[in-house]
Amino acid sequence: MKLELWRNATLVLQIGGKNILIDPMLGEKGSLGPFPMTGNELLNPLVDLPFSEDELKNKLSEIDAVAVTHLHPDHWDGKAIELLDKNIPVICPEVIAEQISQSGFRNIISVKNNITWENISISTTEGRHGTGEIGEKMGTVNGFVFKAENQAVYIVGDSIWYEGIAAEIDRHKPEHIIVAGGAATFVVGDPIIMTSEDIIRVCKHAPDASVLVTHLEAVSHCKEDRAFIQDKIDKSGWQDRCFVLQDGEIHSF
Repeated sequence: MKLELWRNATLVLQIGGKNILIDPMLGEKGSLGPFPMTGNELLNPLVDLPFSEDELKNKLSEIDAVAVTHLHPDHWDGKAIELLDKNIPVICPEVIAEQISQSGFRNIISVKNNITWENISISTTEGRHGTGEIGEKMGTVNGFVFKAENQAVYIVGDSIWYEGIAAEIDRHKPEHIIVAGGAATFVVGDPIIMTSEDIIRVCKHAPDASVLVTHLEAVSHCKEDRAFIQDKIDKSGWQDRCFVLQDGEIHSF
């Protein structure tokens, strides 16, 4: 079992002998343009994928399924829609299944609570993509728990820390937790994904799990970079099991 970070929230989880591509943002640097309400005109994504377009196509040929947590463009972009085989299994929360089908995908595996696919148990989890009015505008977001080989991997998705994340950890008891860090924030409101303090709260609530941090240095509204988060982890003493992933890095479980 292993996890490869491509960029931002785009991951490949190898589990149960299958390669699952999660939240594909596959466009080149700058292809999404500036994001609204960020206070800057930086073009997203801020960085290219850590490999060439030819290498990308080779990697996509090895993917067995795609999993999409929500439809914000840094998790499901036009390039992904263009490049992915329309017959590939697309695992998604029930709430977004119809929108994905409208892009021509014919093998959608809609998950309301839990399914089993290829001997892998897949559950959807709840999230909170910010607070107050901003949180409402960001809409419904979900995560996934993948279980196989007597291990559970919890992909939290775009969420802040709140009691719902603690409840999901208590329910599924994952050995590995992948969080979206970076403290992404608009010009109004509070962060819409985890701050370094939130990440430490995850570590404290799940002291026996490994915690992997993604969603860093790739989109223009994130306020905390890898060095800042790593420093917080080191000072809190969680460095032996909380890991800040680099683009292109492979982490084996």
